[in-house]
Amino acid sequence: MSAIDTLPPLRAVIAEHGLSAKKSLGQNFLLDLNLTAKIARQAGDLTRCDVLEIGPGPGGLTRGLLAEGARRVLAVEKDARCLPALAQIADAYPGRLDILNADALQLNPTAHLTPPIRVVANLPYNVGTELLTRWLDPVHWPPFWTSLTLMFQKEVAQRIVAGPGSKAYGRLAILSQWRSDARIVMELPPEAFTPPPKIRSAVVHLTALPEPRFPAPAPTLFRVTAAAFNQRRKMLRASLKGLDPQIVSRLEGLGIAPTRRAEELSLEEFCAIARSLG
Repeated sequence: MSAIDTLPPLRAVIAEHGLSAKKSLGQNFLLDLNLTAKIARQAGDLTRCDVLEIGPGPGGLTRGLLAEGARRVLAVEKDARCLPALAQIADAYPGRLDILNADALQLNPTAHLTPPIRVVANLPYNVGTELLTRWLDPVHWPPFWTSLTLMFQKEVAQRIVAGPGSKAYGRLAILSQWRSDARIVMELPPEAFTPPPKIRSAVVHLTALPEPRFPAPAPTLFRVTAAAFNQRRKMLRASLKGLDPQIVSRLEGLGIAPTRRAEELSLEEFCAIARSLG
């Protein structure tokens, strides 16, 4: 009998510890262990990696990560009600699960984990995008992680992988695709969760690139994309004017028509503008 088979069913754990999902914490529990194992497998070979999991709740995905052979898992859970359920899993996998009752937004992962590090999480909806943005925008690159396998609302997942010309294309796509390979690897219906959310969910797998896809100064690139997409209906000559009064001649020098709009530009073109502005 494997260690995971010695643990009680998740629904029994939830009932025992009174773990009703809290909307204020963005919680939606994933209880189907077949699905949690499938998500864990999307992260690749975990046997030589430490894994960071944010918001494990009662531990459905945590079980999957350990059963798939993760060298060590750090489960960061803000909700103290979930700690006894996670402790049961730690007992079943001695020395392989560390539990931290903390706010993930305040966490320094490198203080607790040994590289190589993969992040695998059913992220709480209320902090998911902010965490992703932080992980993609560190001071130094490459980052602490080699890959991110993260569950989001499907709409957010589509924004991460979107290409030019689509309504979903924006700053999140630029940030994600500039420094990583990003793809949607799974979709999940609302009924897979307890309680079922009103939207579909999707798992995105991001692999860190050794260096950005195109050269560009990060602060300038982010200023350019912020200005361009905050006024995405405007032409570039208007939306980027605040960055440089001579933006029209600068764009023309790059071979980019000033009458184009943000959603029409490729990642490479945004990087060229950022390099030009320095």
